[in-house]
Amino acid sequence: MASPMRSLLADPDRYVQSFRLFLERSTEHQSMQEFVERQLPAVIASIGNGKSAINVLSVGGGAGEMDLQILSKIRARYPGVTINNDVVEPSADQISKYKERVAQASNLENIKFTWHKETAYEYESRMNAEKKTKKWDFIHMIQMLYYVKDIPATIRYFHSLLESQAKLLIILVSGKSGWETLWKKYGSSLPVEDLCNYISTADLPKLLDSAGLKYQLYELPSHMDITSCFIEGDREGELLLDFLTETLDFAKTAPPELKSQLMEELRKPGCSEIRDGKVFFNNNLGVIVIEP
Repeated sequence: MASPMRSLLADPDRYVQSFRLFLERSTEHQSMQEFVERQLPAVIASIGNGKSAINVLSVGGGAGEMDLQILSKIRARYPGVTINNDVVEPSADQISKYKERVAQASNLENIKFTWHKETAYEYESRMNAEKKTKKWDFIHMIQMLYYVKDIPATIRYFHSLLESQAKLLIILVSGKSGWETLWKKYGSSLPVEDLCNYISTADLPKLLDSAGLKYQLYELPSHMDITSCFIEGDREGELLLDFLTETLDFAKTAPPELKSQLMEELRKPGCSEIRDGKVFFNNNLGVIVIEP
């Protein structure tokens, strides 16, 4: 009998609820913010040398929270320089939240925003159709390569758009994270749609080495409290389980054997750490900065 399990992406509202809860319960954004504070200034140290305008491309910019922090660092490094920030984002809802964030922010003078409601692939196709090859001083892709059909081709295309001093920054879950353990072991049993690939920073060095690209790799520690996942019938625990497995109502629709194996795996050291009776999932991130 076919499993009743369905992809979480089949219910966009529940996906958004589970994603927001994930951000609340994890140190995902704090880890990225720390990187932006401590390491990004060195990454962007020469991207705007001698330029009167800096072109930044955000691929999968979401609601703009990280984008605005990145832009504030570029602005601080190159005061008075115009920054043209283009955002490629397929979700109208995310774009409207991004625009609200920009409207409420007070320190964005000299920054011009342009939003493109499209996927990375649609952006590439449109640029090719219009025979445009606009070059960029900084391109970033934060947690978006999971939703790309051809990852090597996407990286190659955006890398080809870099100016001579530019950088391409990619953030994904780390190859040393609980995600890597969970998905390598159970990904094939879960109803992941074509829309979503499992990829971590462990998959990229080989690809970048074979393309002869120079890059730097950073590891960002992060965790998520998943204690509620082990409380039967806990609504928030069920939402987090949906997010971890990309499965709609995993707790109710997964075959009992799969559910018990996966729940057991989540407690193991490969996925999580148990501290003071709480279970903290290893949500480590990896950052790859690619040279032109």
